[in-house]
Amino acid sequence: MQDFASPRMFRVSLMFNGLALIGGLLSGILLQNVSVMACPSICHCIEKNSLMVVQCMSRNLEKIPPDLPRDTVVLVLAANHITHIPNQAFRELHYLQELDLSNNDIETVDMGAFQGVSDSLLVLDLSNNNIQNVPKEAFARLRAKINLSNNPWHCECTLQEVLRELRLDPETVNEVICHTAVQEEYAGKPIIQVLDSGINFCTFHHKTTDVAMFVTMFGWFTMVIAYVIYYVRHNQEDARRHLEYLKSLPSNSQISKDFDTISTVL
Repeated sequence: MQDFASPRMFRVSLMFNGLALIGGLLSGILLQNVSVMACPSICHCIEKNSLMVVQCMSRNLEKIPPDLPRDTVVLVLAANHITHIPNQAFRELHYLQELDLSNNDIETVDMGAFQGVSDSLLVLDLSNNNIQNVPKEAFARLRAKINLSNNPWHCECTLQEVLRELRLDPETVNEVICHTAVQEEYAGKPIIQVLDSGINFCTFHHKTTDVAMFVTMFGWFTMVIAYVIYYVRHNQEDARRHLEYLKSLPSNSQISKDFDTISTVL
């Protein structure tokens, strides 16, 4: 029995080992296919030095593709027609280190646009877009080196507070220029130079707010005074008409005289 069982057990063992090997090979093939299929059809995905690079440049994209590979390390979305970066646009890309959104038509960046990649992102390029302003929370906790050059920035308090927290690309920092500003004299000048000169846009913001509040209060005060004057004049006119009416009524003495005359006649 032992001589018969031993070869049989050996064959069973070989069979299970073979099945395990085939299963491993199939799993690897399937995982490889899943990884390939995860790349959007409109983009080109390659591995460079064991890092996933997703190339979606000049593809006439109007929005950020939603089905990007989760192991993306470099994402190039330059030279498209993207106009908006929505909240959590890259939330699944936990390994993302470089993001190129340059030469698009971006106008708005939501406050949570880069949530999920703030810890991993090292380079962010938003140059050559149509961004005028961004919410303070948009770049919160970002450690990336950021290129914001060649955008039509409106220089005011919020932008000043945003830039205070950012690590701007030193090679392009002087190309972040005020297209417009709360004080027109600073339009056309690099915002960093303006701020380095001691200008505080938040001071202008508070002054503008104070002036607006003063104008509003003055307007309300004027309306109240006008209403009071109208009310007094209207009441005066009513009182005058009532007085004239009372004067037009016969007096008590005249009524008494008329009554005596009638009594005499009778």
